[in-house]
Amino acid sequence: MPFERLERPGDYIDGRFCVPGAAQGELFILSPADANDVTAFHPYAECAVHEAVAAARNAFPGWRRQTQAERAQLLRRYQERLRAHRSDLAHAIAREVGKPLWEASTEVDAMIGKVDVMLGEGARFTEDLQLPDLPGEIRYRPHGVVSVIGPFNFPGHLPNGHIVPALLLGNCVVHKPSERAPSTATWMARCFDEAGLPPGVFNLVQGPGSYGALLSEHADVDGVMFTGSVAVGRRILASQAGRLDRIVALELGGKNTAVVLDDCDLERAARAIAFAAFVTAGQRCTATSRVVVTAGIAPRLAARLVEIAAALTVGYPFDADVFTGPVISAASADRVLAAQAIARNHGFAPLCPGGRSESLGRSGHYLRPAVHRAPTASACAPGYSDVELFGPDLAIYVADDLEHALAVANDTRFGLAAAVFTESAEAFERAADELRVGVLHWNRPTTGASGRLPFGGVKQSGNHRPAGVMAGTSCAYPLAVLLRPGREAALPAWPGMHF
Repeated sequence: MPFERLERPGDYIDGRFCVPGAAQGELFILSPADANDVTAFHPYAECAVHEAVAAARNAFPGWRRQTQAERAQLLRRYQERLRAHRSDLAHAIAREVGKPLWEASTEVDAMIGKVDVMLGEGARFTEDLQLPDLPGEIRYRPHGVVSVIGPFNFPGHLPNGHIVPALLLGNCVVHKPSERAPSTATWMARCFDEAGLPPGVFNLVQGPGSYGALLSEHADVDGVMFTGSVAVGRRILASQAGRLDRIVALELGGKNTAVVLDDCDLERAARAIAFAAFVTAGQRCTATSRVVVTAGIAPRLAARLVEIAAALTVGYPFDADVFTGPVISAASADRVLAAQAIARNHGFAPLCPGGRSESLGRSGHYLRPAVHRAPTASACAPGYSDVELFGPDLAIYVADDLEHALAVANDTRFGLAAAVFTESAEAFERAADELRVGVLHWNRPTTGASGRLPFGGVKQSGNHRPAGVMAGTSCAYPLAVLLRPGREAALPAWPGMHF
């Protein structure tokens, strides 16, 4: 399939697309689905980071003084431009991260829908509030210049989920996308440009991962919104020592568990688990990577999961009837395969072996779905069972009963998402009380999420709920305002104060 190169490579700073005059390097991006497809070329230089932050700082006073209604109107125009470029954005996502076109299109739809959520019910969480029983108010104020550092797996939707509320509440933004997915961000910048945002309100800086660190540590940045791995999130937090004035909102990874009880609808559970484990080639922070199933149903569930995994179509993103595409890189594929070898060396049985998919006729990074069975419910293979693989892999653990299953599910440093498959409301409510996660599903895939609900994790899976309907709460701080009393209200006579 022939493709055109992106028409505007480079950065978007102070209301214009630009290429650094003295580039220090170039992002030369090959599609993970086909190494013969050059998806983007973006020169980069550190000076662009400083220029973008300066542009945002200069634009901030004027942008924050606009009314929220005026800012909302410009975001509606941005939404219109997303709709107009829906196909362009979907093709960019599919090419540079390898998502099937159907899935890339749903990501763009989520970007479009995010504007409705944040301008609607999402805005209620940061509405100014007058307190009826006291002469006071709560008013929300923007932080200032916010950096948004995005991931590759949802290069449009996840940064968009931070950017839209940040702009609505009066912040100016500098966005650093994943170096593996620069073109999606360029299309977003084009949509903001066509919407008529004032110069400097939204800025885009391309570059390697080190530029994300440079931006997050910049002295003139007031907030950091990061989506990505726990390891990088830790480094960002460590770099903020002494910056008590800066909010750092992190949306990190997961090792998400599906708890399956004997009384479940087996077919529904198997389909939902397989979808959540293998969609996006397992590269979702909410992907199901562990199944904890009670003994009575374990053999049948395992057999059905293997059957479904073996039947899934792995293929080129632009081919018809493809369920999932490649992982993002050769290094990612190697890492997943190495972790699976560790699992087998620790007694995890390969029910569905996975491995590379060599028969596609394209030089991409394609992996088959893999299913492993743990030797015991407490089995641990360091480097496999205790890390987020970000690949198409599923491990099955067999538990004695609900209590045992919940203990196994909680035995992880992550706490993003979980699912419980049971027909018993009582069993689900017990799970809801005991599972330490930020998102819980009843008879649904762990990958499901609603923009009308909070999104984020506990433990090492993140903080501040920087996504979902409450995203605005990490983009503004509450100001307590005590209003002047009326003339009839006398000041109290304080002891020892004589005048």
